[in-house]
Order: sequence, then structure tokens, then C-alpha cells
Amino acid sequence: MVRMPADRPATLSAWLRTRSDAQLAALLAARPDVARPAPSDVIALASRLAVPVSVDRALDDLDAATLQVLDVVLLAPTDGVEAAEVAASLPGLPEDVVAAAVERLTTRALLWGDDVLHAPDHVRRAVRYPAGLGRRAAELRVTLPADLPAAVGALDPAERQVLERLAGDRPVGHLPETGGGAASPARRLLQAGLLARVDALNVELPREIGLLLRGDRPYGPSRPEPRPAVVERDPAAVDRQAAGAALESVGRVGELLAVLEEEPAGLLRSGGVAVRDRKRLAKALSVSETDAGWLLELAFAAGLLDVGGPHRDEWLPTRGYDLWREQPLADRWAALAAGWLDSPRLPSLVGQRDVAGKAVNALSPDLVRHTAPAIRRSALTALAASPPGSGLAPDDLVALLRWRTPRRADRLAPVPDVLAEAARLGVLVGGVLSTGGRGLLTRGEEGAADGVQGLLPEPVDHVLAQPDLTLVAPGPLVAALADTLSVVADVESSGGATVFRVSESSVRRALDAGWSATGLHDLFARSSRTPVPQALDYLVDDVARQHGRLRVGSIECYVRSDDHGLLSQVLGDRRTAAAELRRLAPGVLVSGLGADEVLTVLRGAGYAPAGESPGGAVLTRPPARPRAAGRRPGLPPSAAARPLTEAETAATVREIRAGDAALAARPAAPVRQVPGVTTAGTLEVLSRAIRDGVPVWLGYVDAQGSGSQRVVQPVSLAGGFLQGWDERRQESRTFAVHRITTVALVDEEAPAAGNG
Repeated sequence: MVRMPADRPATLSAWLRTRSDAQLAALLAARPDVARPAPSDVIALASRLAVPVSVDRALDDLDAATLQVLDVVLLAPTDGVEAAEVAASLPGLPEDVVAAAVERLTTRALLWGDDVLHAPDHVRRAVRYPAGLGRRAAELRVTLPADLPAAVGALDPAERQVLERLAGDRPVGHLPETGGGAASPARRLLQAGLLARVDALNVELPREIGLLLRGDRPYGPSRPEPRPAVVERDPAAVDRQAAGAALESVGRVGELLAVLEEEPAGLLRSGGVAVRDRKRLAKALSVSETDAGWLLELAFAAGLLDVGGPHRDEWLPTRGYDLWREQPLADRWAALAAGWLDSPRLPSLVGQRDVAGKAVNALSPDLVRHTAPAIRRSALTALAASPPGSGLAPDDLVALLRWRTPRRADRLAPVPDVLAEAARLGVLVGGVLSTGGRGLLTRGEEGAADGVQGLLPEPVDHVLAQPDLTLVAPGPLVAALADTLSVVADVESSGGATVFRVSESSVRRALDAGWSATGLHDLFARSSRTPVPQALDYLVDDVARQHGRLRVGSIECYVRSDDHGLLSQVLGDRRTAAAELRRLAPGVLVSGLGADEVLTVLRGAGYAPAGESPGGAVLTRPPARPRAAGRRPGLPPSAAARPLTEAETAATVREIRAGDAALAARPAAPVRQVPGVTTAGTLEVLSRAIRDGVPVWLGYVDAQGSGSQRVVQPVSLAGGFLQGWDERRQESRTFAVHRITTVALVDEEAPAAGNG
């Protein structure tokens, strides 16, 4: 057991008081979740550091080498490990790597101490299987054979294979349900006391057996940072290809939103876009349904697409789209890229089956994964560590990310799809970040726009009319011309140059939208840098001659009466002018206003009209217009706590110091001393019991002041807490050392008094 000199801090709180202001600031910066609101003193800070969620978050950010260093301290036979011994325990890791890991752990208060390192009890509880080893046999209530090496050496190959598999990185295994019953290797090991039953289906390998099987590598293989092969590409070529992908993305999203502006997509009751709407959009854009789903998600992430109005169940462009399409191309792409990077959704899940076997729709709430932004940023950050023109293959990148965050390895499954999305967007080319991608990662939307500045072509305000009734746009069009051509022509092919085709149906669509034949002739003559073909003029004139021979309009309500004279009186009455009535036929007046408004005007003018149902029945009150129940997709949850600024960190440190000073100024409460051995003597007895594996008599006073005596089998002693098996309650218990009043080995004649 490592004895604590009198001048060394004995607890985490005491150690925190010895830290400098700069070291406390580093702790708060590394774990900002414990700093809001500011802790009142060091004791409050230590309490927050012990919150399980905060501990798990801090551990999740550690790489594999740092976690292996932590395992050395957690697996030490006593509480406290000399810092020099840690590096000697891990010969496969360079000393500077071990030193950096220790610094990282102490900075985050996951270990405390200077020359001697201690693991707080809350960290021990959070790391359930340090180094992939199970709990001790005493903790699992298993009696191991007296000669354990001989017992393991006598096992047959099948049984030893089971033990070696559990001695790897996870000591818990599933107990197979076989027809052989007790004849299975796992069941024979269970009966021999070499496995412990966790529940009806799972077993656990005791730590002692795992250490025996690992031999001279108790902490498993060394886990240095992987050094994958670097992919090299010409940075200029990468930026050119990325610019092409960026231009394609901006154009496709613009086309999608133009289609939805004309005919919005319906909102499903469960959220998302129906498959039929996705098929319609895919056909209109000449893309696959998968690509249509991706474009929908991209537009939604950028804030260009949403559910329209509080009483409308349809997806349509937002007001932000009107501003977006007027921006320069670089800014338009930056808005798409920034929206994708921060989106809490995974577009790659569109079309996959959920747990119920149902396909997931685009824009559905089922695509929300709150870890998605962190996954994207971690992948791009790993690539950004390489110089421009260098990158990593997808498999190598995933392996590197698994090493950097092994506790989050199960969340890295979407990484290949994330890389594919980044390549489609122009953030990434062949595993290498583009200049725009690097700017996006470091400076957000502004940096992304600066990164592609000069790589994207300037919008053009003209087309080239061809004799085959096509209009060729030699580059991206200005917003006004693009909007006009989307009405009067159809996109035949897109890319660097977009080809529009003018047809009878497109001309008719333009006339339906309010264009005249003269207006179309002027448009083509003004926009084309080549002479307008005669065939195009003839097509416009031929369609215009047939247009408008039938007229279709709409009305909101009608007023009818068999008394034609009464209708003429109503029509000529100045008091009814607000009803906007006009004669449609003898005995019938119509209005563009609703029935409620017309009834109010007529009654106010002194007439006595009655409401009428669609079937002709008289109503005492016309029915109100039905309203669709509006549904909006749920807002994403609030983002994780942002990093502390330097000013916030400094202010928090000052507040903690002030709280400690105020606490020290209070008069100390009298401490009742219990005669007998000191706390150090209590620790010595408990350590001896743990070493020899014998139970103890324990006198204990709980938080309510109730005293009791019990027989306890000590298991571990760390951070001022004793973990042991309570023989009376038949359960694992945690005892605070300062509440222990008496302690003695059960084979001694009488318990020794302690001082709690």
C-alpha cells in the first residue's frame, strides 16, 4: 500500500486546492459542463466532477493510449501508483506519450495526485471493465481453485478457447443455449468455478483468470496512435473537382426548390416526404430517388425548405430561399455546406428499414441523430491534420477515429456515408479536404465561401438559342433569368452548361403563367446572344393562337334569387359595393369574397339573405372553411455547452477561490474523537483484509446517524470509500471510510475501535 505523507493532499478536493489558477482554468476548459453555473468552492467543483454524465463525457473524449494509462492506475492492487511506475507498466508506449496521457488525465481530474496518482471512486465506477478485464472473484462471489494455473492448464482446448476469448477486450459473454446442457464448454467452466454467472444468460470471467491468461501483458496489447498511409493529390486539382461538385450541388438544390415552388410536396402524418413525391421530384430533376432524398435533406439543413405555414401540410421553399438565390455562388454553396455540417440528421438513412421494417422517408424525424454533427466534425478534423493535398482512405480514417475515441467506436458506423456526402458536396475529394472544406471547418460559412472564391464561374445573363429549339446557358444563370427560363423551358441536361428545351407544353405553361406571345418574343430576342431561330418564333405564335379560347375562373360564393329585379337592386346599391358582386347570369351574382363576408355586407345594407349549403338547403349559419391541422417538425435539441471563453474561465476560477476563502474563514466545528486506533490504522486493517481475502467486522454509522455492526468481505479501497460484500444483506455495498467506527478481522478476538 502506498502511504500518504502528511504534507500530501488526502482527497480530490484537497488536491484541487493545491492546483494553480492556470491549472484550474485548464480543468474548466477541458470539462466546461462543470463550470456552468460557476461552482461556489472547490468542494462544489469536486462534487460536479463526480456526476456520472460528466465523467462519461470526459472519458469519451480520451484516446486509446490515454485510457490504457488510466487502466494501469485502476488495476493497481492498492490505491495510488507512483507516476514513474506507470511508464514501466506500459513498455510498448513511448515515455512522452505516457507523460502526455498522465497530464491529460490529471488536467481533467480523472486522476489526481502529483508523484502518486489516484483514481477517484466515480472514475472507477464509470470504467466497469478496465483494460477489458472482469471484476475480482471475491466481488463476483466466486471461489477460485487453490492452484489456479494448474486448473487452467488442465482444461481441454474448447474450454481454454472460451476463457481466452473472454480474456480479450470484453470479459462478459453469452451463455449458449445448447441441447448438450451441462456438456457445453461454458457450462463446464461455470460448474468448475472458472466463470461467474451475471444473470440467466450472461457470464463473466474473473479478473484473476484474465490476468493469468494474459501473462506478461496484463493491460493487453499496447495501443499507440496508428500511422495510416497518406493519400497524396494535387491541391489545385482537388479544388477544381470540388468546385465542380459544389456547382452541381447548388444547381440541383435550386432546381429542386423551383419545382417545389410550383408544386409543394405533401407532409406525411408521421413526418417527412411521401415516396410518391420523392419519385415525382426525381423524375422532374432526372436524378435517382436516392439523390432526390439527399437534395431534400440538404435544402432542409440549409434552411431553404420547411413546412409551409401553420395551417399547411406541405413542404415548400422558405423565405430564406428568396434571399439565397440572389447571393453569389460561393455564398450559396457555403450556406449548403454549413447547414450540412451542423445538421443533426443522417441523410444516408433515407430508404433504409427501421426496427418495424418500414422504409424511412426523407425529412422524417427518424433521421435525427444528435451525434451526427460531432461525427462529421471529428472526421473532417482528422483529415485537416494532414497538409493541403494530403488525406486518408476511408478505412484508415475510421481506424484512426476508433483509436481517438474508442468509447464512441459504436457511433462511427455512419462515417463512410458522411465521407460520401462530403465528396458529393465538394468538401472532400478522394479523401483529401478541399480549400473550401478546410475553411468550412475552421471559420464556418464565411471560411467556406472564401475557400471557393474564384473557383466558381460568375453567373451569366444570356443564353444561346439553337435551331433545334434549345437554349444553351454557358454557365450558371443569374437568378432572374433562371426563374424565367424555368417557366418557359424545360431543363434537358445540366452541368457546366445547362441545356433548356422550348416545347409546345413549355410555351403553353408560360402563357398560362401570364406571358403573352409578344412578351416571349422579346424575352428570347433580349436573352439570346445568337439570332432567334425562325422555328422558335413560329412555335410561340402557333401555341398562342390556340391559347385562351376557353376561360376558367374561380369564385368564393354566389348570390342567387328568382326575383331578378331584387338582384338588380342589390347590384346597383352603393351600400353593397364592399361585397364585390358581379352578374354571372340571369338570377346569379358572384363574388370573390367568402360567404360570411358577403352575408355580413348584405345584412348590413338592410337585406335578409339566407345561407345555402352546396346541396341547396338553407342554413342558419354557413359552415366555416375547414382548416388543415398544421404540423411542424420538432426543433432540434439545444446544442451541447459551448466552450468557455478565457474571460468566463478566469471569472469562474476567481469565484471558486473566493468561496474557498470564505469557507476557511468560518470557525471550525468541534470534532468528536473516538478513542482507539487512527484512520490510518483503519486503512491498514482494511488493506490487510483485501490482500488476504478475509472478511472483517465493521462498525458503521450511516448518514442518518444510525449505527450498526456487520460482517463485510472487503473488495477494494479507493478514494476514501470501501467497496465490499455485506454478508447480512447479501449485496455489494459502498462504505465511506470516515463513517467506520470499528474494524477488525473476523479471526481476531475483538474489534478495534476506529475514529471514522
